[in-house]
Amino acid sequence: MEGIFHHPAAHRCGFVAIAGRPNVGKSTLLNRLIGQKVSITSRKPQTTRQRILGIKSEPGYQAVYVDTPGLHEHGKRALNRYMNESARSALREVDVILFVVEGLRWTDQDDYVLQVIKVARAPVILVINKVDKIADKKKLLPHLNVLAKKMSFAEIVPLSAKSGDNLAALEEQVRRLLPQGPPFYPEEQVTDRSERFLAAELIREKLMQNLGEELPYAATVEVSAFSREEKLLRIEAVIWVEREGQKAIVIGKGGTRLKAIGRQARLEMEKMFDSKVFLQLLVKVKEGWSDDLKSMSSLGYQ
Repeated sequence: MEGIFHHPAAHRCGFVAIAGRPNVGKSTLLNRLIGQKVSITSRKPQTTRQRILGIKSEPGYQAVYVDTPGLHEHGKRALNRYMNESARSALREVDVILFVVEGLRWTDQDDYVLQVIKVARAPVILVINKVDKIADKKKLLPHLNVLAKKMSFAEIVPLSAKSGDNLAALEEQVRRLLPQGPPFYPEEQVTDRSERFLAAELIREKLMQNLGEELPYAATVEVSAFSREEKLLRIEAVIWVEREGQKAIVIGKGGTRLKAIGRQARLEMEKMFDSKVFLQLLVKVKEGWSDDLKSMSSLGYQ
């Protein structure tokens, strides 16, 4: 705690939004920057639904990274509108923006994100992620030259969030752009989210990873009980879906899929919380929850 009150005058601190279209690796980048898992990941778009802070404290600076939901057009449900507004509002409130794009790809959705970012007043670093997947590296430089003309970026940094290649260059640019000021959080704190929230997110991550293309977007997780005993963490959670047929899919034949989701989530929790975990999962139906603001609010989307 001492570092919060005794800091050099040149100390830098600020908020850094990680923005981009769905599925470009924003959460993977956040976890790599922080050095541990604070945001769930999957190969499916729109895995991140709510803003999550990842706090990186180093001598001389503290960067508070904001992992935002992927910005996307044509979202019809209230949940899509919620995610877009969550991302947009984050961009209005930060000191630096990391605009993450994928390798040599540039899509209409990237153009959409670019237009949103241009309205923000913060300096923008363009992050070209997944460069490790580019087979012909000679194509990268011409691509960077094309992107550089799209707006006046503070810097363009190619990297791989998965491997960490060139991550130090990005962190140096972030540090340079942060305003001077004392840290906002204790140096040992790595996220603003509670263990209860993180537990729900880990279960939802395993849902995303185990289920087909459509169902994960109709599912959410609510932790109904969370208590610590001497050497055990007891967690009860409800997986909410929108229809009875979806409930059967989540449970699987003879309960096999639900057991697999629970086992995978429990192992991740034991690693994250450094404790033995007893996890009990139920699956319930709340019709149309993802397009009903009252239902969304009751499930934590506020």
